[in-house]
Amino acid sequence: MTNFESPVRQIPFSEEKVYEKLSNLNNIEAIKDKLPADKVKDFKFDADNVSFNISGIGDIQLEVIERIPSKCIKFGSTNSPIAFNLWIQIVSISDNECKIRITAGLEVNVFMKSIVSKPVKEGLEKMVDMLSMIPY
Repeated sequence: MTNFESPVRQIPFSEEKVYEKLSNLNNIEAIKDKLPADKVKDFKFDADNVSFNISGIGDIQLEVIERIPSKCIKFGSTNSPIAFNLWIQIVSISDNECKIRITAGLEVNVFMKSIVSKPVKEGLEKMVDMLSMIPY
């Protein structure tokens, strides 16, 4: 398993509010229109699952596999060209501010790692930026 991490972003809301919003995937509706329509298609979700098609990669489906209240939400891929997991870490800074980081663990060999490193890091950075802009 090779791990990739997003940059850390500060959010001007408590870790509890951020966790509440992100731990229920039905709240994705708030960010759905911020996704690049030319790259992400067939976006579907419920409280525990999300699926979509990424142009050039294919269909991806994620399922929440663990929730650690106010701290972390872990996802596992149930359908993807490459097996991976993803987790969103939330750390309190103060009563009204927290930090988040997204980590992805991919099952890739050394050759594939060199190919996927840049796009995965860029994707994680875009994801954490998008999550840092949501009104919680």
